[in-house]
Amino acid sequence: MSRKIVIDTDPGIDDAVAILLALASPELEVLGIAAVAGNIPLALAERNARSLCALAGRPEIPVYAGCSRPMGRALVTAEHVHGPSGLGSLLLPPPSAAGGAGHGVDFLIDTVLREPPHTVTVCALGPLTNIGMALVKAPEIAGRMRELVLMGGASRALGNMTAAAEFNIYVDPHAADLALASGIPVTMVPLDLTHQVLTGPARLAPLAALPNRCGRAVAELLGPGAAQRSARFAGPGLPLHDPCVIAWLLAPELFDGDTVNVAVETASPLTLGMTVVDWCGRSGRPVNARVLHGIDADGFYALLTDRLAALP
Repeated sequence: MSRKIVIDTDPGIDDAVAILLALASPELEVLGIAAVAGNIPLALAERNARSLCALAGRPEIPVYAGCSRPMGRALVTAEHVHGPSGLGSLLLPPPSAAGGAGHGVDFLIDTVLREPPHTVTVCALGPLTNIGMALVKAPEIAGRMRELVLMGGASRALGNMTAAAEFNIYVDPHAADLALASGIPVTMVPLDLTHQVLTGPARLAPLAALPNRCGRAVAELLGPGAAQRSARFAGPGLPLHDPCVIAWLLAPELFDGDTVNVAVETASPLTLGMTVVDWCGRSGRPVNARVLHGIDADGFYALLTDRLAALP
């Protein structure tokens, strides 16, 4: 039986690859996509999500526009990494399918409440604003979700937005704090893990050799320009942050992790958005997340290449 997922996203170069990986995987039933402001403003994020569904031959996947700004602060975006469109140098035609009627937050709530309890996994690839707002509006969804798998945070890797904070958590730390305190089973994919899956010539060559349009699109997304823009954050190569969320659902045997307490700094101007991972249990706070910290990077790229080959 396929696993029901909702993708919450701000595409974004690596978000785009994650969406394509999910749509290429028969083990996953994508119930819909909620767009959120983050890497780029909301209107572009929603449009990109619809264009990516069309690229993958899945224009019927509903895409809903969610929150256009974080819960408690002004929006910070990342065009300096993802380019003005969010998709680097990749040019996609305008999507033919219309966006979903209604708000992305309501879509999240309605989906979790409609489906049987503990069957819907939410894959958060961007700031957690939609999830935080859904928990405020309908806190009962926390007890019905199967899992929240989020790309965000860091521990020993420190930050890629500030000295202390990873981008997704920094953009909306209040929403992240709500999600981690909600009681939802959380798996966190931090920078400590995603910096282990850097692109490079040997890893990109099989992707670039794919004969389909999605393969060509991914090769363009992950080309030299993208790697150059991200180099000052992770070293040579582009870290494929968000596809690790989908890969965790498909092949958990590729990953190592521990269950710990994670707290989010929401007040300090110096460390706003920092994720404090209590590896040794010294705080006495209860465990609230599985934090992934190891990955078979070659196995990850083999999985990604194999699945993308199945797309148009």
